[in-house]
Amino acid sequence: MRTDNEEAPIRFDTKIAVLLRDDLEPWQRLNVTAFLVSGLGTAVPEVVGEPYRDVDGAEYLPMFRQPVLVFQGSKETMAAAHGRARARALASAVFTSDLFRTGNDRDNRAAVRAVGTDSLDLVGLAVHGPRNVVDKVLKGAQMHP
Repeated sequence: MRTDNEEAPIRFDTKIAVLLRDDLEPWQRLNVTAFLVSGLGTAVPEVVGEPYRDVDGAEYLPMFRQPVLVFQGSKETMAAAHGRARARALASAVFTSDLFRTGNDRDNRAAVRAVGTDSLDLVGLAVHGPRNVVDKVLKGAQMHP
C-alpha cells in the first residue's frame, strides 16, 4: 500500500540540461549528449539515484534521479550559455568540435587544454544547478525536437 508521500509528484529544485549546437549530425547529437552527462554524475553525485532491480532480483546500474532536458541552439547561443554558466559557477561539462577527432579521454582533455576558454569551439554543454539559474543560462535555446 502506498502512502500519500509515495503518490505525490516529485519536484526537483535543480535541473540537469544539455545544450547541443543546432548544426550537429544526429549521431553527433547522441554521442555528445552521452559524453556530457557522464561528467555530471561524477562531479555531482547527488544527482544519481539508487540502483535498479527487477522482480527477479537482477541488478542494474543507477541513473540520474531526475530528468535530463535537451536543448539546441546556434553557435552564438552556445557561447553565451557557456559564459553565463561560468559566471554563475554552475557544474558543467563541455564538448568541443575537436573531440570528434580524438578517440580517448587523454586526447580529449589535451584538445580542450590546448584552447583558451573564449576560443573553445563548443558543440555541447551540460549544466546542473538550481532550476531558475539553469533557465537563465539557457536563455535563447530551444527544446530539442
